[in-house]
Parts: sequence; structure tokens; C-alpha cells
Amino acid sequence: MVDLHCHLLPGIDDGPAALDGSVELAADGVHTVAATPHVRADHPDVVPAELGVRREALRRAIAAAGIELEVVGGGELDLARGLEASDQELRHVSLGQGGRYLLVETPYAPLSPLFEDQLFGLEVRGYGVVLAHPERNPSFHTDPERLAEIAARGVILQVTAASLLRRRRRSATIRLARALVERGLAHVLASDAHGAAVNRAPISAGLQVAR
Repeated sequence: MVDLHCHLLPGIDDGPAALDGSVELAADGVHTVAATPHVRADHPDVVPAELGVRREALRRAIAAAGIELEVVGGGELDLARGLEASDQELRHVSLGQGGRYLLVETPYAPLSPLFEDQLFGLEVRGYGVVLAHPERNPSFHTDPERLAEIAARGVILQVTAASLLRRRRRSATIRLARALVERGLAHVLASDAHGAAVNRAPISAGLQVAR
């Protein structure tokens, strides 16, 4: 399995505080993981140009622990931060650092009417958008068709595995997550794990529900 959303890098956002916590989190059964720290103003230690060096140090530690895991680049990009970022910064935080797809964080507050236009602002710069955990947003709870229209425009929707599990999420989030699966709009399942002790849920658990 591939995990496209995981806060694996230590000591720079709200993921593991130290390297040993990252190594523990790495041992969760996937074969490839995108290390996607928060790229937003309240996490100033996340510097796009430094992510490659940090990722290489983590790869060495994971290999030394005997864990077979491919770690690729990325970031969970705040939309406002992304709109003002340089092309070089966006490439540094793109998934796999391939310059093609950006994992964009869905806000937790009600959405502005300009939200779709802002997403389009990244698309016109040549990036595909993977929208992280849209099932948590209250605007989409009350108007799921708005989210369906966003998907129809080519935005990839990433649902968090735990959002499909009844014991882990409030009902509005669960209902929307499961509706997205039923409608074929949950394009990606990911862990959004922040540490071994606070892992959202293994992707396999969400996959069982989705099936």
C-alpha cells in the first residue's frame, strides 16, 4: 500500500517530536509513504528547501532499523500559503517532488465562496490538486454537492482512513466519507498519521470498510 499523507518527518510540525518516533511510525505496513508536513504559517520550521535533506536523514534511520519503506517528498499545503509560494517552493512540497500534484489541506472552518477559485489558482500554475480530508469540513457536510462539483473539475479527493470508522469520527464526517466512497469520489485513502501513538488509523482498516 501507498500512503500519500503522513506527518513522518520528526521535529518540524505536529508529527513525531524526535527521530525514534518517526521510525516507530514507519513500521505500519505500507511500502511507500509521502512525508507531508504542514506547510503553513504556524509551523515555521517547515522550510520547503530543507525537506529533501530531512527526508534523506529519515530514510537512513529507517533503513538502519531494518524497515523496508520508500519515503518520498511532499507537504500538506495551506491554500493561502500555496497561492503566495514561489514555483520552486511548490515543487519542493509537491508529491514526490515531481512538480505535478500538490496535497492541499482542506480548512476546518466554513469555506469562503472563493475556495474553488483559489484551488483553480494552483491548477492554472500547472499543478493537479489532491484535496486532503475534505470529509471533515462543515461546508461540505451541509452541501456535499459542492464537493462533488469540485471533484468533477478534476480535483482528487483524499479521504482519511479513520473517517470511515464509526468509532473514530463524529457522524457528519463518517456520513460524508462513506458517501464519497459509495459515489466513487474517494479517490485516495491515506492515514494522515501524526505519530505511532496518535495514528489516525491504518489504511487497511479504512480499506476494509471501503470494500
